[in-house]
Amino acid sequence: MTFASSSSSSNSEITSAPGPVEVPAYEVRHKPEADDLSHTAGSLPTLQSIYNTLFTKDGWLGDYDYGFLCMPTIPCLNRKKNRQPPFFGLKTKLPALLAIVMGFQHALAMIAGVVTPILIMSGPGVGNMNLDMETRSYMISASLISSGILSLIQITRFRIFKTQYYIGTGLLSVVGTSFNFVPTFGAMTTRMYMNGQCPMGLAPDGITPVQLPCPEAWGAFLGTCMLCAVIEIAMAFIPPRIMKSLFPPICTGVTVFLIGAKLIGTGLTQWAGGAGPCSAMPAEGFFSMCPNIAAPMAAPFASARWIGLGTCVFMTIMFVEFFGSPFMRNAQVVIGLVVGLVVAAATGYTDISTLDDAPVITFLWVKNFSTFPLSIYTPAIIPLLVTYVLTAVEAIGDVTASCEVSRLAVEGREFESRIQGGVLADGLGGILSALMTNSPMSVFAQNNGIIALTRCANASAGYMCCVFLILMGVFSKFGTLFLMIPDSVLGGMTTFLFANVASSGMRILAFLKWTRRDRFIVSAAISLGLGVSLIPNALTQFLSYNGGNVVLEGLVDSVNIILSTGFCVGAIIAIVLNQLLPEERPEQEELEIAEGVRVADSKQAAKIAAEMEEAASGEKVDAKHL
Repeated sequence: MTFASSSSSSNSEITSAPGPVEVPAYEVRHKPEADDLSHTAGSLPTLQSIYNTLFTKDGWLGDYDYGFLCMPTIPCLNRKKNRQPPFFGLKTKLPALLAIVMGFQHALAMIAGVVTPILIMSGPGVGNMNLDMETRSYMISASLISSGILSLIQITRFRIFKTQYYIGTGLLSVVGTSFNFVPTFGAMTTRMYMNGQCPMGLAPDGITPVQLPCPEAWGAFLGTCMLCAVIEIAMAFIPPRIMKSLFPPICTGVTVFLIGAKLIGTGLTQWAGGAGPCSAMPAEGFFSMCPNIAAPMAAPFASARWIGLGTCVFMTIMFVEFFGSPFMRNAQVVIGLVVGLVVAAATGYTDISTLDDAPVITFLWVKNFSTFPLSIYTPAIIPLLVTYVLTAVEAIGDVTASCEVSRLAVEGREFESRIQGGVLADGLGGILSALMTNSPMSVFAQNNGIIALTRCANASAGYMCCVFLILMGVFSKFGTLFLMIPDSVLGGMTTFLFANVASSGMRILAFLKWTRRDRFIVSAAISLGLGVSLIPNALTQFLSYNGGNVVLEGLVDSVNIILSTGFCVGAIIAIVLNQLLPEERPEQEELEIAEGVRVADSKQAAKIAAEMEEAASGEKVDAKHL
């Protein structure tokens, strides 16, 4: 910047302005080109950089301390920390081997989060689609491939032609299947089975009624998601400060907590044997055992066998957290699944025929919209709009965290542009992922922890992560492995994973001042939100319609879906109360607490003074007289 009284060629001009004092006043006139953000977009590598990376030792290995990633944690022996590895910024040159290792870490950390929502929604049980193994295997592969492709868009960052807007964050922002949509999908599918839009049938025993596969529900869900994604695209152009004022942490924290609380119940049901009809514990019939009487090593729901298998996974995760190296701790959920699968296979709980029947290679649209016929399920529009709004607000927090751990600005024009690009990419991803026959995706927050631990925020590691995700999806036998895993093994992992979602909500709430107003809003939102999560039908029985008005019937179904989805109820209550209740001045309770602290401090000081005087004089002194 040039300080002069005449114009200059710099980004800011400082010119002298007349004034009554001798010292000249300066006026800063900001040029539009000062906000040039082209450096935040992706660019192709040069031939020289490719050569240096692939054909030199420094390009492959660098001087990174690889032992840091592999050194296990041994209590009482390695308390003395080794030197911290160097920090690799977003555009820093990264050795090829390190990019591969870091990318593989990110992929391992994501796998469970990417495939778990698909495993739940496509699997057996109330609110799920009860699909066959072949279709479920394809859906897992599609979710991994979609995650890799949409992560590439977020990391690369494109400028919209002839505008100041971008698509993508330009950070190491990886994208995975959003958990936010699982409760909404469950409520929607439950209504479709109740209304006869999904088929019912009988179990092989010819007596027990069961829900038959309903791929039509997936097509209706995808079509409705594509329509509702428009709201997140529109929100990308709202300034972040306005978004934060409309949806402050008190609203988002409650909502995220309620999502996690609802999902924890799903995970624990799996842990106890499965979320299918056997979870109702019928005394006899095809589902008197879990998952059914024809399955290998079938056992009653919540029997010691199922609890033991899930505990094996859960304790493995705990063990890795205590003793694992940084690399292992980043992949602790996957390691727990692998150990659980090995134990289950060794004890006869798995059926390898599922893996044998799976194709070696697959890709998107092997199961296309002829399998999942696209449609719009109008009762789900309002709940999905609420879900997309939450996803957009979550994306703002995730991108902010990514900027922070990447040592980039968390305020200013560049920061706001990254948020705008991230939310827009999330919204467009809702459409693109549906076109890829997959559930909507959003930025994953857990990978920020890997950036902080490994001190690597480089985009090259993100690109390698995308490559691994796409390869895992293309080789479909990898995805089929998840279908071999017994429900109790999955439950031991998913319960822990979903608890992380709930704890994320609690962390957001921890930043509140917890005034009387805050406590009132949180209590009101959780009272009904958590209550509905525990008893989904509590608020849906009094509102029904049996007439011939299709529009009114759809509206009633829409309201019932909202009232049976705990996080929707909690989010609406929190948002409305936050707008209606006025902000408080320092309340009497806080003043009383402060006064109590002062009184306590004065009494403590008097006691200490008395003890000192007593020690000096040898006579006992009453602190009350000081």
